[in-house]
Amino acid sequence: MSSSAADDLPQTGHSPGQHDVLEAEPAAASGPRAGDPAILGLISFVPGGVTLGLALTDYTTLNSGIDVYLFVTGLGLLVAAIWAAALGQSAVAAVFGLFAFFWISLGIQLTGLAHNWFGIAPEDTTTLQTYLIAFIVAFGVLTVTTLRLPTAFTAIFALVVVALALVLAGVANANTTMLNIAGYVVFAFTAVVIYVLAGAMSLATGGPAMNLGKPIQR
Repeated sequence: MSSSAADDLPQTGHSPGQHDVLEAEPAAASGPRAGDPAILGLISFVPGGVTLGLALTDYTTLNSGIDVYLFVTGLGLLVAAIWAAALGQSAVAAVFGLFAFFWISLGIQLTGLAHNWFGIAPEDTTTLQTYLIAFIVAFGVLTVTTLRLPTAFTAIFALVVVALALVLAGVANANTTMLNIAGYVVFAFTAVVIYVLAGAMSLATGGPAMNLGKPIQR
């Protein structure tokens, strides 16, 4: 054995002829723990979807404190996105990240408009229209680029685009009917989210998988 190799051995302080018994300690956990961030993301989505649907269908108003629920939904989705990214699930992180940005920014938008944070006159709807157009494009891109996912996910993303387009039409034309229809579309994609959540929870608790539909693109 060379002297350099000998120098690398731990110095125990015992004589060369004595055998040391080293107890192996459990290695510290490295990297993220295993798990399914989709379950957290999906269940976090539900309060925001239900709240927004109720507001658009005139059960509540957009200025009745619903921004709190939107922030909570956005926070849960953001945690799920970070968790997915830590696990190396880039596509899942992108999906939850986009939804988190949408819900959080919507909460900020509604809160700011209600308290005149941005100095925007109530009759000036161009800022809200710009916001809606930006997310219509973002969710449209998400819909097209995820066609290899099961149909249930495509349905969620496509219905989100439809709902935002209806809200845009309602805001631009001061048409409450369009907003009401958008609310029912919000209920529709929230129902699909709940279905996907039920499937994920079934698998997580040892149950069977649920049919999410065949991908449109293979």
